[in-house]
Amino acid sequence: MTLAILGGKPVRDAYLSYGQQWIDDDDIQSVLETLKSPYITQGPKIEEFEQAVASYAGTKFAVAFSNGTAALHGACFAAGVGQGDEVITTPITFAASSNSVLYCGGKPVFVDIDERTYNIDPNKLEKAITPRTRAIIPVDFTGQPVDMEAIKQIADKYKLVVIEDGAHSLGAAYKGKKVGALADMTMFSFHPVKHITTAEGGIIVTNSSEYAEKLRLFRSHGIKNYDLSKDEGPWYHEMVELGYNYRMTDLHAALGISQMRKLDMFVEKRREIANLYNQAFSELDGVKIPFQLEGTNSSWHLYMISLDLEKFSVGRREIFEALRAENIGVHVHYIPVYLHPYYQQIGYKKGLCPVAENWYETALTIPLFPKMTFEDIDSVINGIKKVLVYYLK
Repeated sequence: MTLAILGGKPVRDAYLSYGQQWIDDDDIQSVLETLKSPYITQGPKIEEFEQAVASYAGTKFAVAFSNGTAALHGACFAAGVGQGDEVITTPITFAASSNSVLYCGGKPVFVDIDERTYNIDPNKLEKAITPRTRAIIPVDFTGQPVDMEAIKQIADKYKLVVIEDGAHSLGAAYKGKKVGALADMTMFSFHPVKHITTAEGGIIVTNSSEYAEKLRLFRSHGIKNYDLSKDEGPWYHEMVELGYNYRMTDLHAALGISQMRKLDMFVEKRREIANLYNQAFSELDGVKIPFQLEGTNSSWHLYMISLDLEKFSVGRREIFEALRAENIGVHVHYIPVYLHPYYQQIGYKKGLCPVAENWYETALTIPLFPKMTFEDIDSVINGIKKVLVYYLK
């Protein structure tokens, strides 16, 4: 244990990360049973997991992938994104959202965020559309659904495909409907800090049989299985696209099936913690708590506060380090994607999305995950108050 920057004993004896998985004996048993079965990859657990997610999201199809990035890559392929095509997305996201466009030879076009929700601003979408625009990838940042009704209205007008990046929003709802069935395709991620985990994994849900078929083809080398119309033997198969090996294993799917049974409980616990944070920080000077768009019900992957830095005697870096010294695992999500060196090298410039850039300078993620105890929650609240009150001017 180290001394807190502000002196004395830290508010916590042990470090608390911003996110953490919840694995119990049922999950372990599910994986063990699959390990003992004839199939540990490309077996029946894949389809069982896909059906569980599709049923939950309210879609006809789900196609599982090795990770969320691979799933987004597959969605861009299924949407027909190719060389020179433009795809609109947000800068406040993990790089995978726009990287998936680059993988297909397309060009990401970044549209600024709504200063209240931190999601892509639908009011700025139309100005970014050109004859080359093929799709929109809105991101449900922190678990709050985007304003899909407004986005779909614009997409339908210009005949664009909507690929919802729901890496943060499994279990969230928009106007009474679960996220998943609202866009043409929606991606969910199953990284350990997400709502459920398969260790690594991702999935695309859709109501389109055409997209589902393209996604299955893409994740498995672009190969079709035996075609009875061909005068060949039962070994016959055809590679018809340049696909990838993006398949999920049955081991990962078995874990996902078990985790899906607990999803609603996980989401409810996240909402309970978020409500406690809202109550604790709503009147804390220098802090802005998350805004929730009317008609949405966040699944709270992240809880982020925004700091009014003019009210503090130090910058965010000092506040960040003071909280880490209190053993509170704060983080920052995300650096605007186009500010990364690679994106700068291919022509993107600072100043492209001023609202996103200004917000990024003030943002701070605090711990939130279902396994947190009341003692954990109290320590986060007390630590945030201790540090911020100390540094208030």
